[in-house]
Amino acid sequence: MAELLTFENLGNLLMLCFLQAVLGFDNLLYISIESQRAPVAHQKAVRFWGIIVAVALRVILLFVMIRLIDALAEPFFIMNWPGILEGGVNFATVVFVFGGIFIIYTAVKEIGHMLSIEHLGTDVNQKPGKSATQVVLLIVLMNLIFSFDSILSALAITDVFPILATAILLSGAAMLLLADGVTSFLEKNRMYEVLGLFILLIVGVVLLGEAGPAAAHAMHDDALQIKVFGYDIIPMSKSTFYFAVIVLFAVEIIQSGYSRKLNAERRAAAHQ
Repeated sequence: MAELLTFENLGNLLMLCFLQAVLGFDNLLYISIESQRAPVAHQKAVRFWGIIVAVALRVILLFVMIRLIDALAEPFFIMNWPGILEGGVNFATVVFVFGGIFIIYTAVKEIGHMLSIEHLGTDVNQKPGKSATQVVLLIVLMNLIFSFDSILSALAITDVFPILATAILLSGAAMLLLADGVTSFLEKNRMYEVLGLFILLIVGVVLLGEAGPAAAHAMHDDALQIKVFGYDIIPMSKSTFYFAVIVLFAVEIIQSGYSRKLNAERRAAAHQ
């Protein structure tokens, strides 16, 4: 135990906690939005058990990946259609593609539901028909997909399992503390739920971008980089992602303020 308490390991732990916080924002957002699809009486329990089970499975996934990282990195299929589709496909590629498509589908479906006529006549506290178990399973599944990216990034910092596991547990505790607050905020400010769905849409695109160099990075072979019509699929940088999120929030805040100003002017004109 004493050999773990080194300055290097403590520094790595702090770096991993920061990494988990940065990469976990979109995860927390998904949990907050998805939990509202469960029956109202079960939403708090859904968030709690969804996070607990997901964190436990994330630690197990980390344990397995540390031992099977080489096997997971090996491409099991090479696409060789010059000028159309080229590159290698490994386990990480499949996870990123599946996760990206699923998140984009979820975001588009929920945005479409908000725009539907039926939604306009529905009480905001009545959620679409999903059982608590279904929502917990979805949260666990998407937490694992989100965590794949953070685990791969964490393994680039250190391969000391206790340090990695501690960072994951601390991030899980932070999600438990913040999930109710984020959900409550979204319930009181419904317009930000739409904003959150568009952020999830961007997250799906980010994950699809991560699929491009997954095999190439794992095998240190640029020939395995996925190319579509001769162009590399390049992942969006985290700084670009968070800049886009900040811009979306800024636009929403400015638009909300402008709408309030217009409504105030209309009320004043009506009273004259």
